[in-house]
Amino acid sequence: MSHAEVEDAIRCGSVPHVSGVREAVEIAHSGGWEADALITDLEKQLEEQDGGKKKGMFDISFANPKFFTWLLVGFASMGGLLSGLDQSLISGANLFLPDDLHLNSQQNSLVNSGMPLGAVGGAFILSPCNEYLGRRWSIIISCILYTIGAALEAGSTNYGMIIAARVILGLGVGLEGGTVPVYVAETVERRLRGNMVSLYQFNIALGEVLGYAVAAMFVSVPGNWRYILGSSLVFSTIMFIGMLFMPESPRFLMHKGRTLDAFRVWRRIRGTASLESREEFFVMKVSTEEEEREVIEGRATRGKFAWTDFFTVPRARRAIIYANIMIFLGQFTGINAIMYYMSVLMSQVGFNKLEANYMSLVGGGSLLIGTIPAIFLMETCGRRFWAIAMLPGFFIGLVLVGISYHLTSQSATLGVYLTGLIIYEIFFGSYACLTWVIPAEVYPTYLRSYGMTTSDGWLFLSSFIVTYNFSSMQDAMTPTGLSLGFYGGIAVIGWFYQILFMPETKDKTLEEIDLLFQQPTGELVKQNISSAMETTRDLLAFRWKKVFISGHKPRRVSIAEKPRSDKA
Repeated sequence: MSHAEVEDAIRCGSVPHVSGVREAVEIAHSGGWEADALITDLEKQLEEQDGGKKKGMFDISFANPKFFTWLLVGFASMGGLLSGLDQSLISGANLFLPDDLHLNSQQNSLVNSGMPLGAVGGAFILSPCNEYLGRRWSIIISCILYTIGAALEAGSTNYGMIIAARVILGLGVGLEGGTVPVYVAETVERRLRGNMVSLYQFNIALGEVLGYAVAAMFVSVPGNWRYILGSSLVFSTIMFIGMLFMPESPRFLMHKGRTLDAFRVWRRIRGTASLESREEFFVMKVSTEEEEREVIEGRATRGKFAWTDFFTVPRARRAIIYANIMIFLGQFTGINAIMYYMSVLMSQVGFNKLEANYMSLVGGGSLLIGTIPAIFLMETCGRRFWAIAMLPGFFIGLVLVGISYHLTSQSATLGVYLTGLIIYEIFFGSYACLTWVIPAEVYPTYLRSYGMTTSDGWLFLSSFIVTYNFSSMQDAMTPTGLSLGFYGGIAVIGWFYQILFMPETKDKTLEEIDLLFQQPTGELVKQNISSAMETTRDLLAFRWKKVFISGHKPRRVSIAEKPRSDKA
């Protein structure tokens, strides 16, 4: 239909009512005119409401909305930088803080694990903050908590004060960690979603490298650990100021029934010139309305608590199980314990305190390098292929780390240990992106805040368990038993789980992912087995180019094209 015909349909009231997301997706795939009619109608309403209003001080916009996308992702993903920074700063402080505050081994373990413990509390406030204040204000509150926690860390004079500081810092980490990936996933276009959410993990790795570098800078300064731990104040302040200029998530606004406000934000960050943008907004609106209807109807049987759908609705149950198993695989293969105790581990293989601090940059730098391929290739290769390909890589790294403890030559021990650590960190850097991408995209809109509360809480609870028990587990299992037997064993089990149960969400809108999770688990397993068998045949026939390069379908130019499937 022409623009004039669309406007005439709106005036006559002949725009049809679309009853569900499946119908809306079909309309989008067929390039239906209904999306244009909705956009035209909202443009008129917006013009009538805003009139000659002046823009507020924080209402920045660009002629090209893509610039806004990069700015939004950049500031929001600084949360990852802060999270990584605070994880690695404690590694450098570990060499000096226990002696200054007269801490024993058990007390220092709690200081190290205080941040992930606080982050579990941050996950508990994530849902109410996200539901009632929105994604943007949740991130702003997390910046305030970061700042308070860092200031208290730098000024700590006793065991109780440093624990309180670490827990407050953790509250910010937990709140921000579960909000930023959702905020990014809900605002960027589907073709970039995996890459942009992966940028969050890149910033975590960058923050960890920066933390090791900061520790190395201050290691020879009197009171070094105070400067090390207090340095994150600079970054939390920058992020706080930047987020004041960012808009609220349009999907959150739509979830709250504020359609016109959602459209106002959508125009700023995505624009309405492209067919892709108009149709995605149309599908988003219909999907949100359908979810709200289901919530209202469901209250008659389940009461007023929407989160009970995780137990009673198969689609929601599949999402929460899948997301949290991916987080389990990311945490219980040892990454945070290794990052928190990096300097201590370097000391164990023969480095002195100063050398251990500098050598920690090797592990942090390897993790950073590993995240770079995910940023550029996640949406090309797909989540499923990426997970199955990366996990064996960091298992090999764990094998080498385990072997290194049994070598008698000092040079051989250092060589094998560092080789294993680098391989482990590089492959895990790429894999770790999935632990943020997947939970951010698999939950339905009306349950996303609740789902991310469970995923975020589980992530940091897992981190606390692994970090707090690291020293005692290493003593009980031996370093080889812990790295190769426990962490490596979980990696092997996880690899088989992913082959059987992991769906592919590459190149799909959040609403199309919703439809994917509505299919029975048995059907998904059949598809995955068929896909895995085909890939195995290709590998055995040395058709490696097909498996690793040409077998990945290009991304759709528009949502009007039906989703393609890759084999993995």
